[in-house]
Amino acid sequence: MILCQKKPDWGVFITFALYVNIRTKYMKPKIWLSSPHMGMMEQVFVKEAFDTNWIAPLGPHVNGFEADLQAFTGASHAAALSSGTAALHLALILLGVKAGDEVICQSFTFSASANPIVYQGATPVFVDSEKDTWNMRPEYLDAAIADRIAKGRKPKAIIAVHLYGMPAKMEAIAAVAAKYDIPLIEDAAEALGSHINGQMCGTFGKLNILSFNGNKIITTSGGGALLSEDGELIAKARFLATQARDNAPHYQHSYIGYNYRMSNVVAAIGRGQMVVLNERIAARRANYERYVKLFGEINAKGFHIELLPEPEGFFSNRWLTTITIDPAKNKGITREDVRLALDVENIESRPLWKPMHLQPVFADAPFYGDGTSEKLFDQGLCLPSGSNLGVEDWMRIEEVLGRVF
Repeated sequence: MILCQKKPDWGVFITFALYVNIRTKYMKPKIWLSSPHMGMMEQVFVKEAFDTNWIAPLGPHVNGFEADLQAFTGASHAAALSSGTAALHLALILLGVKAGDEVICQSFTFSASANPIVYQGATPVFVDSEKDTWNMRPEYLDAAIADRIAKGRKPKAIIAVHLYGMPAKMEAIAAVAAKYDIPLIEDAAEALGSHINGQMCGTFGKLNILSFNGNKIITTSGGGALLSEDGELIAKARFLATQARDNAPHYQHSYIGYNYRMSNVVAAIGRGQMVVLNERIAARRANYERYVKLFGEINAKGFHIELLPEPEGFFSNRWLTTITIDPAKNKGITREDVRLALDVENIESRPLWKPMHLQPVFADAPFYGDGTSEKLFDQGLCLPSGSNLGVEDWMRIEEVLGRVF
């Protein structure tokens, strides 16, 4: 008697395996890369907005939030806006950037740093990073400007970015900007609370940008701000951000305006967040130190994972803790191995920013550099860094990293 064995149905097997993997993953609470962290005062301020019926855009909390930002950063003037992108767009408008112009921008950044250049019909010119801070390299900035001028294309503005809370080398960058008499925009969206020798990020440029998006060190759910020492520029920003209404009893417009102003309710959240900002910075920096200790123990076993230290005189808010993993120095382990291992356990991590000069939408834009940002993108990973990480969260993170290495 011959027994016939039925061939296994690999489709069913794979489907079942995927089901088990997904079920296991999502049974565990999500650990986010950087989630909002509310304090005690946000609801108090928001309730006041409701109680006084200040629900429409503008209002006393907007004024109060602007004053809070000025007091914290030391900036003389601030305009609270609907997003950091809106703030950057207005900065370019205020500096007269128009169609056909060129604007220099850090390549290693989020697309929101570069997109407003295109809103104005201008062309971004991308500059590579340096290794100490991962931000714009002053030498390449100088070379880029000199080459654009030689081609008859003097840039109209420079956008320097502080990545992951680490300040850029602003003194050197500002010196290059002054050398060529080009206005400097400081994108401090990720760097509220960071400083260089005591001078707060958000005060180095002619115009300076903050963001309060949901994943930032403090959040208004969505929002941003424009800071400057030039009160006339900020006054004009407020005018343009409220649809550029002329001073008339009827609706009259002599300029194109935008709906970019922050609402009173959103600003109320921001005022509550400002109360706990220093606590949030301390918690993020404590996260970094915990990772330093963890990877110190891992590296003692023959690995070589690198974190980003602060240059002398620099203070980072450590918005996100980041690492680089060179497979050649880590027994073939890649950043993707780590990311996927964390993802299986429902723990969010993310590769470093993909440089703008590698993005399809900016494929034709000029670029000046040596590939530093490309290497960082290939090897870098952002780790969970929220100020609300708990004991169980850390146990899960450390268990996965310990297992991978």
